[in-house]
Amino acid sequence: PGSAMTARWFSLLLCWWSLPSLGHGWAQPRSVAQYSSAWGAGGVGPRWGRGRAVAAEAPPGTEAKKGAPAGGGSSLFLAPRTEIERRRNLAIIAHPDAGKTTLTEKLLLYGGALQQAGAVRTRANQRAATSDWMELEQQRGISITSTVLSFEYEHGDRQLHVNLLDTPGHQDFSEDTYRTLAACDNAVMLVDAAKGLEPQTRKLLEVCRLSGLPIFTFCNKMDRPALSPLELIDQIEGEFGLNCHPVVWPIGDGPEFQGVLDRQEGLVYLFERGDRTGKAKDKATVSLDDPDLEELIGERLYSQLMEDVEVLDGLMEPLDMDRVRDGDQSPMFFGSAMNNFGVELFLKKFLDMGTTPQPMEVPGGVLTADYGEFTGFVFKLQANLDPKHRDRLAYIRIVSGRFEKGMKVFHSRSKRQVTLAQAQALFATDREAIVEAFPGDVIGINNPGGLLSIGDTLHTGAQRIAFRGIPSFSPEVFAYFRNPNPSKYKNYRKGLTELLEEGAVQLLRDRDDDGNGNPILAAVGQLQFDVVQHRMLNEYGVETILEPIGYSIARWAKGGWEKV
Repeated sequence: PGSAMTARWFSLLLCWWSLPSLGHGWAQPRSVAQYSSAWGAGGVGPRWGRGRAVAAEAPPGTEAKKGAPAGGGSSLFLAPRTEIERRRNLAIIAHPDAGKTTLTEKLLLYGGALQQAGAVRTRANQRAATSDWMELEQQRGISITSTVLSFEYEHGDRQLHVNLLDTPGHQDFSEDTYRTLAACDNAVMLVDAAKGLEPQTRKLLEVCRLSGLPIFTFCNKMDRPALSPLELIDQIEGEFGLNCHPVVWPIGDGPEFQGVLDRQEGLVYLFERGDRTGKAKDKATVSLDDPDLEELIGERLYSQLMEDVEVLDGLMEPLDMDRVRDGDQSPMFFGSAMNNFGVELFLKKFLDMGTTPQPMEVPGGVLTADYGEFTGFVFKLQANLDPKHRDRLAYIRIVSGRFEKGMKVFHSRSKRQVTLAQAQALFATDREAIVEAFPGDVIGINNPGGLLSIGDTLHTGAQRIAFRGIPSFSPEVFAYFRNPNPSKYKNYRKGLTELLEEGAVQLLRDRDDDGNGNPILAAVGQLQFDVVQHRMLNEYGVETILEPIGYSIARWAKGGWEKV
C-alpha cells in the first residue's frame, strides 16, 4: 500500500475503456458464473441468445407466450415457412485437441461441401483444413477464429440448408466462441472419449446450458482406448445434471472398435478403416437380431453389446425432444471423426432432431422467425478476410424475416437508415454474393466505414428493436503495445483500430495518458497477443513490440478516483 505500483494499478482500473467494439450498452465484465443471474433477468429464464432482446416496448404482434405462432410486422419481409423449416444451425464446442476441426471437416465432407477433408495437423499428402484458414492457424495446428460454413444437404426427400459455425477450442479465444454461441440454435459438445470432460468443455457446456441451447454430445476418438460409454454418461450427468440419451452405441473401442448400433432403428453399422481424407467404407449394415452379427464382430464384442442393450433399454430415460429443445436432455453419439466412423450417421440424426431457427425474447413476448420484419444482429467482425482487398466484414445472424439485396434497414444504435447493397454467403474465406437469405442464416455485410460493431442490431419497420450487446469477459493479461517505426504509424493505427473493432483484444490507457501514449492491450490469454502481432505484421506490414505488465485483473472503480 502506498507504493508507486499500487497507485498505477488503481490508475489502470479507472482507465479501462468501454470500446464500441465490445457491444453497446456493455457493462462491467463478469465471470461465466456471474452470467447466470444476468441472463435470467429477462423474466423467462437465462437464455443467452434466446432472451437477450431489449426494446422500449415489444414489437407489435410478437407473441406473449413462447412457441406461439408469430405475427406482427408489415409482412413485407415475412420469411416463407418452408425456408425457415429447412434451416439447421449448429456450433461445435470442445476442449483443444478433442478433434473439433476434424469433425467439422468430416461433416462438410459428408454434407457434400468438400471432396476431400483436411486435418489440423497436416501431412505432406493431406490438404489443409477448410475451417482453419488463417496462416497462423495452419502453422500452430489450432483454431484461432470462428468460421462460418454454409452448405446445402439432401436429406431423404428434403433439401436442407446447414449453417455450421466452427469455434476456437483454446481458452485464450473463449470470447470469440461465446459470441458465436450467441448466433447458433444448436450446440454439439465434442468429448474426447479417452479423457472425458475437460476444463474448456466444462466452461463451454456451462455457457450453453445458461443460454438454453439444445446440446448434442458426440464422443470422439473411439478408435483409441477409451473410457467406458457408461462412465462418460455418468460424468456429464453427475456434473451438470444433463440427462444423456444414447442414440447410437459403440461396439468396442481402440483397435477393436467395429462400428455403432443405431438404437432407434435397431441397425448395426460396421465400418472399415479407409482413407482419412475420404468417406468411410461400410463393411456391413445388419439388424441387431441378425444371426450373422456374432460372427461379424466376434463372440466377446457380441456378448458385451447384448448386455449393453439390455442395460440401456432397462435404465435409460426415453428420448424426449421437448427436453432436448429445452436443453435438459442430450442425444448422445459415438464415433471417430478421424476415421469417419459414425460421422454420417450423426449428421443425419442431427438434421432430424436439431431445432429450426429459435425465437428470441423481447419485453412482453418473443420475437419468432416468422415475425413480419427483418431483424438481425452482428456477432462478429473480421478484417482482411481477403488480404488482397483489405475488406472488413460484419457477420450478421438473421433472427426473423427475409433479407433482400438492396433492402433498407435501420441501424438501431445510431437510428440511421442504411442500404444493404450487397451480402455474401460464407464458407470460411470463400464468399458468394446472394440476393436473399432467411432466419438462421449468417450473412456477411461489407463494413468499410466501421458503422457496424459487435452487438449491433439491424431491422426493418418503424418499431425500434435492439438486441442486448454481447458480453465481454474480464482480461487477465496486459502489455504495452509499441510501434518502433514512426514511418509505419498510419498502418499501425489502422491495424490496431480494426483489430479492436473485431474484439481481438481490449484497449486500456494509463490514468494520465491523454491518448498519445503507448496503449495497453488487455486479453483473456497470451495467444491473443501472438495473433495480434502476427496479423499486424502480415496484414498491415507493421512490426510491433509487446512489453508485458504484471497485472492480472482489471475492474471498474465505481464512484470515481476519490472513492478509491
